[in-house]
Amino acid sequence: MVRNKYLDKNMRYPLAAPSWGGEEIQAIQDVIKTGQYSMNKKVEEFEKEFASMFDSKYAVMVNSGSSANLIMVAALFFMKEKSLKPGDEVIVPAVSWATTYTPLQQYGLHVKFVDIDLGSLNYDLEQLESAISEKTKVIFAVNLLGNPNDFKKINSLIEGKDIILIEDNCESMGAVLDNKKAGSYGLMGSFSCFHSHHIVTMEGGVVVTDNEELYHILLCLRSHGWTRNLPQDNLISKKGSDDFKERFRFILPGYNVRPIEMFGAIGLKQLEKLPGMIKIRRNNAEIFQDLFNNNKSFFMQQEIGNSSWFGFALMIKEGSEISREDIISALDVAQIDTRPVVAGNIANKEMISKYFDYSIYGKLKNADYVDSRGFYVGNHSVDIKDNIYYLRDVLKNKFGN
Repeated sequence: MVRNKYLDKNMRYPLAAPSWGGEEIQAIQDVIKTGQYSMNKKVEEFEKEFASMFDSKYAVMVNSGSSANLIMVAALFFMKEKSLKPGDEVIVPAVSWATTYTPLQQYGLHVKFVDIDLGSLNYDLEQLESAISEKTKVIFAVNLLGNPNDFKKINSLIEGKDIILIEDNCESMGAVLDNKKAGSYGLMGSFSCFHSHHIVTMEGGVVVTDNEELYHILLCLRSHGWTRNLPQDNLISKKGSDDFKERFRFILPGYNVRPIEMFGAIGLKQLEKLPGMIKIRRNNAEIFQDLFNNNKSFFMQQEIGNSSWFGFALMIKEGSEISREDIISALDVAQIDTRPVVAGNIANKEMISKYFDYSIYGKLKNADYVDSRGFYVGNHSVDIKDNIYYLRDVLKNKFGN
């Protein structure tokens, strides 16, 4: 049974487990020996490897998945053509993490919430279709808990329309739909390398794109908005001949969301392991599905394409007398780590009503259902068969399932 000394030594089924070995520790030591801690060659090498692995021309590493979402949204405001402006409408699913949404507020966009599907936990595609209007400029797809959206359907909905598709793929690294990696379906896609995610670089995130102009904008936004890190022949600003002035020339209102060099060095080792780690996650998922697919009290997330199974969501079935409070209490006693389904229905959170320009399309009944009757447990990059059986036994003994 997996025990995770880095998170909570008392947990018999922790949310996440370390995926590092001696290779990652050595990679850190190698960077320390160079004395070059800020972003450098290892980050650049990681970006090239990452882009290749995830069906994209370009990758830009940043300090977190949240920052990846931030500069991804920001970049849409600085394109030479069809750039966004404050007040433009962005459609989002009602269930995701907070930093899917906060960049939209910070850039003054109108956020339209659409319900999710109780099977996939991604967009309710019928409601999405109805929600698209002449005002819609962006559809922000979130691939939840490892599960890709039905991009064939989404692309059919926006075909011939002046609508941009972007992806929050922070929880779904390695997911595949129709032989194409999730995160590469949109104009841009974001990824996370946080400690509980598919690869771990301490912190860290990535944006991928095939669009060269956006790539150059992302590079600029990542580092203060200056031109220093741009190629000489870039698509957003012609570089001058005075190198001293050019290194301190600021052209966009950017950030410092750069990764440190260690992130890139660790990431290279983690990418080598990723295919094997995804395979183990899918093996764990097969066991989980066998045990819970026909459970009388719970239903679980239904896979689209090939999920990379970030975690395992369970929702209490309609009519069951079990309360989520009793479940969470029982699992806490059994030392099984649990979380809400991401952040639940984000439209119910106080930050939305206080600070967002937003609207809700129709009803968010499925998002509310997940918010009040859902939870998830972790999946790991190591065999957790015993942990999954332990979860099943605890629920069975306590609630008769």
